[in-house]
Amino acid sequence: MSENKSDFEYSSTVRVDISKLDTLMNMVGELLINKTRLEGLKLEHDTYSDIIGQLDRVTMELHHVVMQIRMVPIGGIFNRFPRMIRDLSKELDKEIDLIIEGAETELDRSIIDELADPLVHLLRNAVDHGIEKKDVRKEKGKPVEGKILLKAYQKGSEILIEVEDDGKGLDGDKLAEKAIEKGITTREDVENMDEREKLNFIFAPGFSMTEEVSDVSGRGVGMDVVKSVVESLDGQIMIESEKDIGTRFTISLPLTLAITQALMVKIDDEIFAIPLNAISETLTITPDRLKQVRGQDVIVLRDKTIPIKEAARQLNLDMEYGKYKELDEIPVVIVKTGERLVGLVIDELLNQQEIVIKSLGKYLLNVEHISGATIVGDGDVALILDVRNIA
Repeated sequence: MSENKSDFEYSSTVRVDISKLDTLMNMVGELLINKTRLEGLKLEHDTYSDIIGQLDRVTMELHHVVMQIRMVPIGGIFNRFPRMIRDLSKELDKEIDLIIEGAETELDRSIIDELADPLVHLLRNAVDHGIEKKDVRKEKGKPVEGKILLKAYQKGSEILIEVEDDGKGLDGDKLAEKAIEKGITTREDVENMDEREKLNFIFAPGFSMTEEVSDVSGRGVGMDVVKSVVESLDGQIMIESEKDIGTRFTISLPLTLAITQALMVKIDDEIFAIPLNAISETLTITPDRLKQVRGQDVIVLRDKTIPIKEAARQLNLDMEYGKYKELDEIPVVIVKTGERLVGLVIDELLNQQEIVIKSLGKYLLNVEHISGATIVGDGDVALILDVRNIA
């Protein structure tokens, strides 16, 4: 009898439908919106301040708990790859060692479900076109066994997933030549590009370096789909490659798609939100710090030259551009995309707050530089800036 009781007590988990968790997350979001609206009232009363403090603590804890419930280890996806790599290496007569790190890293369930296909594609590309054949590796003085590293880890409020191989790497100049040949770009544009921009041609729709169609993959075929899936999850994909050393793809994703910390700013009398994970820092500069490089306004910050762009111009707002140069003090938000930094000139820095991200809906899917909307304290809608393409 006691044994049965003991066994029964170990069953301490329940299975919950994901749609119920989505509903719970939406309700927490609504609670946060109304908390923000209450804070916006700014009533002068001790009881009001006490209630706001309590409400803030409870909503933060509730949000944290709901987030924890939604999190699942990424190992659920990673565990299916060793067999796939083993089968592919036999088929292509290559020796490949797949190293998996960080399988215990947790990510929002809704994001994990979408990640499987992009990772399959990146790994198949690494096997087929990244890792060289055995005889070629011997000639280059490399170990016959190629290595592919699949790694996940958390950095701040982001999850990073890396797919790295020690294969032949990518040649930026060859990618650029192919892009010119396919009419994706022009030779004049290529001359002003750095290596990173040339490597990014691999994400162009319909781009491929493969001369013959392979059953396994073509490095580049479908890479535009990988990029669009990652960006639909509010993430970014970056590429680094060195000839005969290898290639690394890095996917960065937010911990959740529902609620995030954001900096509220004013641009042309409208309020916008910039997610904190996209911001490096904020500062106020004087016009004499502005320099010109190839006709582009830049500032020098800690020995780094950072291009300056006007937020209103990026958003095509109907106002007179360039007036910021006449101001005594210019508010600037330094935003980041991978290793690249850009200074975004705005009209006013407001405050930092937790925002609930709402989709723009299917009719406004591809609005440039806008990734969603949120409701601010007075009940108005503020658009959320997507700074990836700005940078």
